[in-house]
Amino acid sequence: MEAFDNSSSKQSCLRAANMTSTPVLDVPYFLCESLTALLSIVGNLFICAIILQNRKLRAVVTNYFLVSLAIADILVGTVAIPCAQFTNLGMPRYRPRLCLLMLCTLLVFTQASIFGLLAIAVERYISILRPFQYKSLMSPRNSLLVILACWVLAILIGLLPLMGWHNPLPANGECLFNSIIKNTYMVYFNFMACMLAPLSVMMVLYGRIFLEVKRQIRKVAEGEVDVSAQERRRIIVRKELQTATSLFIIVFVFTACWLPVHILNTVMLFCPTCSIPNQVILTTIILSHINSAINPVVYVFRMRSFRKAFESTLSCLCLSTTVGVLSGSEIIASNTSEMPVLRNTSLPGN
Repeated sequence: MEAFDNSSSKQSCLRAANMTSTPVLDVPYFLCESLTALLSIVGNLFICAIILQNRKLRAVVTNYFLVSLAIADILVGTVAIPCAQFTNLGMPRYRPRLCLLMLCTLLVFTQASIFGLLAIAVERYISILRPFQYKSLMSPRNSLLVILACWVLAILIGLLPLMGWHNPLPANGECLFNSIIKNTYMVYFNFMACMLAPLSVMMVLYGRIFLEVKRQIRKVAEGEVDVSAQERRRIIVRKELQTATSLFIIVFVFTACWLPVHILNTVMLFCPTCSIPNQVILTTIILSHINSAINPVVYVFRMRSFRKAFESTLSCLCLSTTVGVLSGSEIIASNTSEMPVLRNTSLPGN
């Protein structure tokens, strides 16, 4: 009887230990997320610094949206990704409100980034297809209102699970995204309404932009009577290819980063018994966060004004370094040139 009691107490202790065990740290995932966060913070802070330092860039309404997008991506790197790393370890344990707040923070900032991309697409569409109405539609005041609306919508959408659309905290107290955030919210609302809809709108807008730019380029090129027909055709094809490449990169990067994680959520909703490797899930999460690190490259460094500002900043840094090196070399040269004179001059008293 005593042996039975001892064995049962050991089993209960083992069950309690299993319930309170902390998930093992996934080192590759942690390092990839940390690198993504670093790139997101550095790249987007650099974008904000360029805009703030350059008076011409500050005066362009388009850059309001780029700053808003950069801020959203900075917050993804500084807040959302660390929250994802903590919740991947099941932390914080036995604190349901804090756990939900951290999970909702992930949703808010990633949704703000998506809405920022959509706002840029709308602004570009108005700029190219409605150029005479651009100043009235995209005035600084209206632009700030649109940016504010994007952030308010992102906050409301991201905080919905905190208002009740979630599963209860598991018995072991672990704060895991897939066990607390309902798949119905992630698939029907976050995916279909808040990701597929912006993606569809962006594809339509960029498609219209491409067709309009193609028409304008062809019209301008055909008006150049100085060059031959073959040369005009070459100019048209080259410019159309550049435009198509830029728009393709914009839509492709957004789709490639965000679709995999939502497809997995859909599979988990409609096939609960399907076994999905944890590494696949973590890879799709990293991909969705990588979008915040790629945005500065896709949306800014392909723009001529930002490339010029970047090149001028880089040239100033190189110039200051070169001046310092040259000044140091001049000092050395002057010292070496003076040394023979001191040698050849007779000392006093000789």
